[in-house]
Amino acid sequence: MDSNASVEHSQHLQQSLQQYFSFDAFREGQEQTITQLLAGQSTLSIFPTGAGKSLCYQFTAIHLPHLTLVVSPLLALMKDQLAFLKTKGISAASIDSTLTPQENQAVMANVRSGQIKILMVSVERFKNERFREFIKSVDLSMLVVDEAHCISEWGHNFRPDYLKLPQYKEELNIPLVLLLTATATRKVKKDMALRFGIGIEHIVQTGFYRNNLDLTVLPVKSEAKNQVLADLINQQQASQSQEEGSGIVYVTLQQSAQEVANYLTRQNINATAYHAGLDNELRHQIQTNFMQGKIKVVVATIAFGMGIDKSDVRFVIHYDLPKSIENYSQEIGRAGRDGRPSNCITLANLDGINTVENFVYGDTPEPEAIQYVIDNIRSEMANDQWELQTLSLSNASNVRQLPLKTLLVQLELKGVIKPLYAYFADFRYKFVEAKEALLSRFPGERQEFLKAIFEHTAFKKIWGTLDFDSLYQHYGSERHRVVAAMEYLQEQGLIVLETKKITEVFAVDSVALADPQLAPSLTEYFQDKEQKEVQRIAALVRFFELDRCLTSNLARYFDDQQAPENCGHCSVCRGQVAKLEYSQEPQLPDDAELTSMMQGLKQHLESKVGKTPSVGSYCRFLSGISIPLFSRHKVKQLAGFGCCEQVRFEKIREKVSELI
Repeated sequence: MDSNASVEHSQHLQQSLQQYFSFDAFREGQEQTITQLLAGQSTLSIFPTGAGKSLCYQFTAIHLPHLTLVVSPLLALMKDQLAFLKTKGISAASIDSTLTPQENQAVMANVRSGQIKILMVSVERFKNERFREFIKSVDLSMLVVDEAHCISEWGHNFRPDYLKLPQYKEELNIPLVLLLTATATRKVKKDMALRFGIGIEHIVQTGFYRNNLDLTVLPVKSEAKNQVLADLINQQQASQSQEEGSGIVYVTLQQSAQEVANYLTRQNINATAYHAGLDNELRHQIQTNFMQGKIKVVVATIAFGMGIDKSDVRFVIHYDLPKSIENYSQEIGRAGRDGRPSNCITLANLDGINTVENFVYGDTPEPEAIQYVIDNIRSEMANDQWELQTLSLSNASNVRQLPLKTLLVQLELKGVIKPLYAYFADFRYKFVEAKEALLSRFPGERQEFLKAIFEHTAFKKIWGTLDFDSLYQHYGSERHRVVAAMEYLQEQGLIVLETKKITEVFAVDSVALADPQLAPSLTEYFQDKEQKEVQRIAALVRFFELDRCLTSNLARYFDDQQAPENCGHCSVCRGQVAKLEYSQEPQLPDDAELTSMMQGLKQHLESKVGKTPSVGSYCRFLSGISIPLFSRHKVKQLAGFGCCEQVRFEKIREKVSELI
């Protein structure tokens, strides 16, 4: 593009920006991203949290001929972005779990007619065969992957289903891809670009360095943390006017969120706990109150923050160590989005390091558990199809649900299984009005059809469970018609419907399943993943103990070479180098005590399941890590469960191996 054409192009984009979004100018990196996309060049854009990544796809989508499909990891993010687009008069929608079947149908009809320009879905939506068939029939201009670092196994927040996105892009013939993230190391950046065939020249990265964030690492013993936290918040709020001074305190555990928030409330600080254990409505209310300034301090697990775009967060305090440098960066990135000075303080010691590590060890399936899943597919498949109910397989195989999902994706990538569709195994309902009155509303064949449904329902008192197989044999009705009828009756207020036990159906490749190297290769994959995660935690501790500028090193970790060598606004630049220590060095119980506890677990499991615990099971028992086997057989009630929870897992493993 010559210079005149380039100026003209830029002016045209600026006019469009003003017309659709009422913004006077692009932020750094936005115009380059949009120009590349409109020239047909797939792009990876890495901007800091809150720097306007979403505008890149929103603006581009308006200027493309067909649908833009956006994959986003969080429903809250989708809803926020849809609300924003609505204010700009841009036609966008989502297909998600909150929609009724009718709303779903309406969205699909509007997508088909070209009325909707942007459709947002979660990556899990691709598992639904009906959705895949629908989206195949639609012309697509662009695939947008939000939080794209989720695709990289080198990155934090790795989500196994993201690995399949390049495959979906090919299957759906999508010509253009935009990957968006705020946190990507050089390795993750290359990994993401490679998977989607994005050239290095089409990676847009703005500076990571933010000169308004003051980073402090403050070594604090656990028993002093509450008092130090209250003092810091009081100092922070005293230096702000009454209208300002809102902040976020991050903790690792849900229980800590409650306890710390209660303590701060007793100190007359306007604080509220937020975590995944609260119901959706309450969480939404807390978010709204925080955004409106009615709550000054939220004490939260990492469940809080994604999609929170509050410009005047004056402080982010890490009460516990974050999970990784990437998580730390994302969480402090919520401070000072208005460009004004904001403080990011970590109350650091090694006490919580084992808690963060234990999440990792708890998620690593043991070799026999992996073999169990493979054997389950082999024994339960019929006509080269296998049905899965995640919870029951998780319990039976002793693999937590999230790693089980990772295992299934790995089996998929190896060509062993392929998802076909999902259905609800249990349909329960009760009548709101008398059955005869309900039937009288419908004429002819529809009445006969509903009669057949009711006749093939086993009622216990007022609730009945529908038997689809029996109904099909006697009436010959396809399942989807029955489901549609039940949904309709529920919407009309004629029945109350409950659905449970989602069942996923997979096609199985018997040859790939029989490969003798399958279980060993999967075991190696998980052990490698475990080591990467543990190394990530070690890197976090090294970062907090640096004797060189924290801000500069954080920027360089994310491959930003432009940050100043010494920022002048971090604790190291102020001459305070942190050394992280245990408040009290954790000790293992003596060998005799440990042997006795392990013997108790052995006897318990031999009597319940007829087998001796593995080394991994002993270690998880002593560490207090919950796994399905323990929950199912009430192992938590045994003497010794969690007796070593303050000790590093590796140290426990060495001791258990020695004692066995």
